[in-house]
Amino acid sequence: MITSEEIKRRLWNGANELRGSMDASRYKDYMLGLMFYKFLSDKTLETFKVTSGLGQLSENELVDEYAKAKTEYGDGVEKMIQGVLRYYVSPEYLYQTWLKDINSGDFEVQKVTDSLNNFERTIAVSGDASDFKGLFSSSTLDLTDTALGSNLNERSKNIKALILLFADLNMVALQKGDVLGDAYEYLIGQFAMESGKKAGEFYTPHQVSEVMAQIVAKSSDIKSIYDPTVGSGSLLLTVKKHLNKDVQKDLAYYGQEKNTATYNLTRMNLLLHGVRPEKMTIKNGDTLSKDWPEDPANPNEGVQFDAVTMNPPYSAKNWNKAGLKVSDPRFDLVGALPPDSKGDFAFLLHGLYHLGTNGTMAIVLPHGVLFRGSSEGDIRKKLLDKSRIDAIIGLPNNLFTNTGIPVVIIILKKNRKIDAPVLIIDASNGFIKVGKQNVLQEKDIAKIVDVYMKKAEIPGYSHLATREEIKGNEYNMNIPRYVEAMDTEISQDVDAHLLGGIPQKNIDDLKVLQVLVPDVLNSCLQTIRPGYVTLTKPISELTSEILNDASIITMSDEIRTKTKNYIKQYWDVLRNVDKSTDIVNLMEEMLDSIKKILSDYKYIDVYDGYQIIAEIWKDALSHDTELIASSGFYQIGRTREPNMITKGSGSNKREEQDGWVGSIIPSVLIAKELYSVELEAIENKRNAIQEIESELADLVEAAKVEDSEENNALYDALKKNEHDEPGDAFDNKLLKEELKKAEKDSEEYKLLKKVETLINKKSSLTKDIKSEENELRNAVQERILVLTDEEIDKLMYKKWFGYTADKMVSLVQIPLKAELNTLTMLQERYASTLPDIDMEIDSLMSEFEALKKELVVK
Repeated sequence: MITSEEIKRRLWNGANELRGSMDASRYKDYMLGLMFYKFLSDKTLETFKVTSGLGQLSENELVDEYAKAKTEYGDGVEKMIQGVLRYYVSPEYLYQTWLKDINSGDFEVQKVTDSLNNFERTIAVSGDASDFKGLFSSSTLDLTDTALGSNLNERSKNIKALILLFADLNMVALQKGDVLGDAYEYLIGQFAMESGKKAGEFYTPHQVSEVMAQIVAKSSDIKSIYDPTVGSGSLLLTVKKHLNKDVQKDLAYYGQEKNTATYNLTRMNLLLHGVRPEKMTIKNGDTLSKDWPEDPANPNEGVQFDAVTMNPPYSAKNWNKAGLKVSDPRFDLVGALPPDSKGDFAFLLHGLYHLGTNGTMAIVLPHGVLFRGSSEGDIRKKLLDKSRIDAIIGLPNNLFTNTGIPVVIIILKKNRKIDAPVLIIDASNGFIKVGKQNVLQEKDIAKIVDVYMKKAEIPGYSHLATREEIKGNEYNMNIPRYVEAMDTEISQDVDAHLLGGIPQKNIDDLKVLQVLVPDVLNSCLQTIRPGYVTLTKPISELTSEILNDASIITMSDEIRTKTKNYIKQYWDVLRNVDKSTDIVNLMEEMLDSIKKILSDYKYIDVYDGYQIIAEIWKDALSHDTELIASSGFYQIGRTREPNMITKGSGSNKREEQDGWVGSIIPSVLIAKELYSVELEAIENKRNAIQEIESELADLVEAAKVEDSEENNALYDALKKNEHDEPGDAFDNKLLKEELKKAEKDSEEYKLLKKVETLINKKSSLTKDIKSEENELRNAVQERILVLTDEEIDKLMYKKWFGYTADKMVSLVQIPLKAELNTLTMLQERYASTLPDIDMEIDSLMSEFEALKKELVVK
């Protein structure tokens, strides 16, 4: 079975190979458009099969039956399908018909154009035009575009290759597990990274979407959601993912998008994620120029939504081309228009206008909205005075592909108490670097969401700003005014520099050591004068004592036991997942559980533990549970699949099978756990080769030493470069020639023979290793098929959780080692006193004077 990760990789690799020099933001329209047409064709065939009561047929047989039915019953067959799906694809225009033409050599690009146009016409005359109209318009999918190829033959070749990329994917089956939607979303994200600045038109980075979606989903009862700058629809779909299945079924999706190609992308994306057409209302239009959606019954309120999410264009210039006035109901709340040069607050006010009384809004904007003055300052003041801003979350810079500037997420609500404080979160330092981009890890997202939900104050990270504070700052909401960065620099102590010793106040600041191991710490400190101490033993010895202290051992053992119990709790659950299991919910439950376990320990960072489990899901569980749900734990454990490798390059580039690999159990793990004796034998031979290579290297170096015994015997057997300079190895041919010339039993002959023996032994060992590795590889590949249930249990436990307990225990040492490093730094800082430095200066001066006297002027 092909997994979602494999589909993603295959499609993206295919996209990279096929698009050539075409701009990624443009190529995505072709690739994703044709992928969606395959989905429509597959859905049409599936519906025909079900409604006609046909049994198991091959895809080609099904296409033939569909064509026969149309010939026999006319339009009635298609109307029946349309009654179920609200659309249909005629038999002669199916994606599968294109594939037949490709296989028979009758393919023409015009057939694809005719198919897309026919779909547009069939939709236009139905009552469902708004759902699908214009999806394949020539402005989006222009198959005559020379970027696809400079002539018809080139375009035909490239379009055929793109069609074949989706040929074997059953889009209906893939949609049921949301695999298809995930692959589509993945491709959108990959195209965004390739598109650079153009990505801002259609994509919000996944980790930013996650922060917004989780906050919105956890803080409101959501039945409807609206994104006024919907892009590809990723924000709407991320919110959906965090709602339970029952809520998802009835969720109403609204969105508006100015760019037509992106508007089409949104509708395709939602439909591929299983959103029913009647539940989505997406409009192609300018959000700011004219309000939408409007409520005819309440013209001054607009349609209200339980959740509003948006990532609008940053600081859009000339946004007010429609000449809107303050009287526009969207701006009535603040009684002011945002400046024409920056549309940030215009988007915010539009979204807020459509937010329901008990709803939550999340919007991404540039930092400038927090402190810019003039009309923006007035708008910010009104929003704060009316208590609409609930939280401000500062994110790291360089998160987006289209801009390197830092951004903020602003959370807004209408049901806040008038004197409620505003939560300020500075999450700007929580990220890792991946390539050129900064990326929020799962733990960073979890911390932001938790702090928001708990309205928690954490020094250096979050603060609840009161109305008085905000007024005192003249409504300037720049984050550093409210969240002061933690000063980790320890100030210098003049007395300690002059007289030595570590200041006692610095020792008192080592809070973790003082709380967890105060006796061990204080037993190695000696007071040398009031307020100053010195260490009585080396830091290495102190570190060992602390990490082996009974209280630390007890805590570590406790965490190890709790971790093993935690794994035991989920082990059977994970092994028994099936198609009814909510995998996302299971993952979130496991992540929440580990946080609860670690929260009992004051000095352990629970989010580091959270990240450990998140990475197990990312690296293994997401892939494996998908396969287990489809085939069963032990069956998939005994399943292998071809190991495909790429060979050749350019026009000769091809994929070939190179043996087999386990579907979920890695071959290297099977070898390590079940063939340890064979692995050890191979490793011993490798070590023997290393020893031989070391001995040969010594002989080479000795041969280069003039007048040495080795030089006389071996120099002429060394490899030489074009300048006749000796290299770093022996030449076998020269070695044999020298052996023929040397007298037997002479020292020269013995040395040459020694080299020959070593080289032959190395060659023999290398052959043995290759042979044994092949035997082991074959044995492992066959063993996959006959693994016992007990072996599968052992191997999968090792794969998923082999080092989890150790990693959790290591969290105990992190804060301890951090403070021990501080102690090391303090000891080194004050190790040299002023008298010591003076003595060193005097000594150096004396040496200098002595050297001066030795100088003789000639």
